[in-house]
Amino acid sequence: MMNEAQDFADESRALTVILDGADKETLGKVTLFKGWTIEDVIAHLHMWNIAAGLTLEGRDEFQEFFDNVAKHLMAGETHPQVQRIWLDETQNGLHGPALLEAWRSYCPKLANDYASADPDARIAWAGPDMTTRSKMIARQMETWAHGQEVFDVLGMARGEKDRIRNICHLGVTTYSWTFKNRQKDAPLPKPYVRLMAPSGAIWEWNEAQENNAVIGEAAHFAQVVTQTRNIEDTSLTTIGDNASCWMEIAQCFAGAPETPPAKGARCKA
Repeated sequence: MMNEAQDFADESRALTVILDGADKETLGKVTLFKGWTIEDVIAHLHMWNIAAGLTLEGRDEFQEFFDNVAKHLMAGETHPQVQRIWLDETQNGLHGPALLEAWRSYCPKLANDYASADPDARIAWAGPDMTTRSKMIARQMETWAHGQEVFDVLGMARGEKDRIRNICHLGVTTYSWTFKNRQKDAPLPKPYVRLMAPSGAIWEWNEAQENNAVIGEAAHFAQVVTQTRNIEDTSLTTIGDNASCWMEIAQCFAGAPETPPAKGARCKA
């Protein structure tokens, strides 16, 4: 199996475990992410997992899905509203525990489908085409990032694993894009990044520099680049203006520029 497909499957399983047996009341809990409920999170993950499956089938299949979603978003409807419309129109109105089960069951199927695909094959997506390997990393990242608000609202700490390296790597490689997405020139040189993995291993990116670096725990770095924590709510250390400016706006996911959460705005219950 493509390692990234297994990482996505494992990330999804870690989230399904804490939601095992969740009832309607639990799924209705409001998280600290834009007022989304846990059910909104699961609907979002399931809808875009389905989309990832469709794009493996072909460009036309994905484009039909995306055109419908884009139409509603352009009309000003929110992501949770669009997800609800999609569930009603294409998934027989799935909601509550039934939606949770549908998402849980589909995750390993998606992982298996991607595992048998050419990891370098390019597939359609909302932005530029991407490889199947990159798509699995993106699905892992979104599952991990949205999973954070679920762990938070349930008052649970996640036991991180070294598969988080995929998310950290994505965070490092989107350095220039973070600035370009805000119509800014990325300051050079790129900061040296030195992170401690959950296993205790040391991961490094870019040329070592004493006056331009981000240093700390891999999980904290992943939280900042996915905007699930303000850097001041982590133990990350930044050295130099380039590193500091980056960590204030870091965004490893696609889409319009998003404002990171304010200090203390995202925390465990």
